[in-house]
Amino acid sequence: MRILYDAHQERFKTPFGTLRPKEVCTLHLYIPTSVPAVSAECVICRENGAEFFCVPMHCSHREGLYAIFRGEFSFDAPGLFFYYFRIHKPDSSFRLFKQGHNTNMEYGDCWQVSCIPADFVTPDWAKGAVIYQIFPDRFAKSGECDLSEKLQPYILHSRWEEEIRWQRDPQGKSHNNDFFGGNFRGIMEKLPHLAALGVGIIYLNPICKSFSNHRYDTADYKTPDPMLGTQQDFADLCEAAHAYGMHIVLDGVFSHTGANSLYFDKQGNFGKVGAYWDKNSPYYSWYCFHEHPDRYTCWWGFDSLPTVDKNNPAFIDYIIDSEDSVIAHWLKLGADGFRLDVADELPDSFILRLKNRLRQLKPDALLMGEVWEDASYKLAYNVRKRYFVDGELDSCMNYPFRTAILEFMRGMDDGRSFRERVMTILENYPTQVVHCNMNLLGSHDTPRILTALVDSFDGPREVLAERFLSGRQRKLAETRLMVASFLQFTLPGAPSIYYGDEAGMEGGKDPFCRRTYPWGKENPVLLAHYRQLGQLRRTEKALRMGKTEFSYAAGGLIHFIRESEDSKLHIYVNRSADSWDIAPGEVLYSVNITHKRPGLLRLAPMGFCITREK
Repeated sequence: MRILYDAHQERFKTPFGTLRPKEVCTLHLYIPTSVPAVSAECVICRENGAEFFCVPMHCSHREGLYAIFRGEFSFDAPGLFFYYFRIHKPDSSFRLFKQGHNTNMEYGDCWQVSCIPADFVTPDWAKGAVIYQIFPDRFAKSGECDLSEKLQPYILHSRWEEEIRWQRDPQGKSHNNDFFGGNFRGIMEKLPHLAALGVGIIYLNPICKSFSNHRYDTADYKTPDPMLGTQQDFADLCEAAHAYGMHIVLDGVFSHTGANSLYFDKQGNFGKVGAYWDKNSPYYSWYCFHEHPDRYTCWWGFDSLPTVDKNNPAFIDYIIDSEDSVIAHWLKLGADGFRLDVADELPDSFILRLKNRLRQLKPDALLMGEVWEDASYKLAYNVRKRYFVDGELDSCMNYPFRTAILEFMRGMDDGRSFRERVMTILENYPTQVVHCNMNLLGSHDTPRILTALVDSFDGPREVLAERFLSGRQRKLAETRLMVASFLQFTLPGAPSIYYGDEAGMEGGKDPFCRRTYPWGKENPVLLAHYRQLGQLRRTEKALRMGKTEFSYAAGGLIHFIRESEDSKLHIYVNRSADSWDIAPGEVLYSVNITHKRPGLLRLAPMGFCITREK
């Protein structure tokens, strides 16, 4: 018999997840009576490992062969904390740590608990919403392009269906200078398509004036790229999206600018008023020059992306504080929030200041962060980030869920790691953040999900450019994508569709995940499936806001429950090779399910089902 403690279950820890100041947390530790424990204590540690305080635990009652030890604690102020247990016997004591889903004596990890600000709230409109991510140049085009301000040489494709240009120049550099002409008007014309998918949030990759097709090399923070349209075109898009009940979230690229920008102006395209040309430039203090003008700090070694000093008062004023700051400028035009590119490279003070200014300008604005790991204890450049304990981010790009789904669908996990990963995020993140999390399967930085489900797709660009799924691979990938997206849309958070995934687009890592949307050539089965999932999200509150509890996760089978005050939904997935008999209920959506006999449902391999408990 083992000592029992599982922070994911309320019989051991109440409340589940994060705490607020002064909120009482109750712990129950189940110790076998064969262990002559006389007392126990929970040792609370600060994030640096130093002991903070101890919570005495005493036997409150017995259940069978277990003595139940109970203790209570609370925190006075927000912070990140860790804990383990110390059990005392008449003549000795030992420690109890966490290891995976079980507990172990004398070694392992500590459990984690965060205390978040009492007034930490997230926008209601973002909770459980369906997100649609658009890479603007490649989604939809309407009318002609304004290329008058693009740097030479550039390539404008004559046909929407052409292959992207990926070849490097003789020096081995990629210029990302081929364009298809996707624009604001094109997006507006496709709003009915997004509405049919149940979309509530449109997340746009960068739209500011830039010289690359990805636009992460910002040239002017306050001007839309002329290829995309005018400020009025953007305002019209926001107004039209709002009429459909959709919100617009922009990419905030504040860790660096383009070398060819108003602010740096390496090639002199902006009148040589930038930091590269003049130490008296108003933007000179934004950058870190080691030897002016050619030696400067740049993002990940790319000299085309000079890094900015996020603590510089002039930069902070320009981006955040001034009356017509960058964020104020775009909010006035109709934007509803920002996604922070490489959030771990932004100081916490910068993020919090930006968040407070956002809420001052628009009380229900959304601030999302690009974080690839568990954001609750993220270490970046030897600094522990305070995304939640300081109430900085409303939402994160939930790559841990993506990993959990991919590994389960590719047979690398039988379901147990899936459950553990999901519950760990639910435990470590504030509930209001969980509901807003961007649950993605693919993005502009990853291989297409259809490809990732069957192929690692690694290798040089010369190989990837010619590599497409075989007929057999594609059939398997489509089957897996049906199941993977079902999991994505039924887990807590805001499921995100990367443009074209609903159409069955494939492709390896950047830039092959950035081809044009195949209008008129969509996979009809996948498209209908995504529409069904999107509408379920709109109609079922339990999917958007409900609590989550796993009933079973092993052997390729997953069963969890999403429950709100007025509905209890059961989610079943069968990735095993055998059929699975499941409990009856009102079937809301299913694939590969049969009625074995009255009162029993049978789920075939690669089948899934969502039922409402009667």
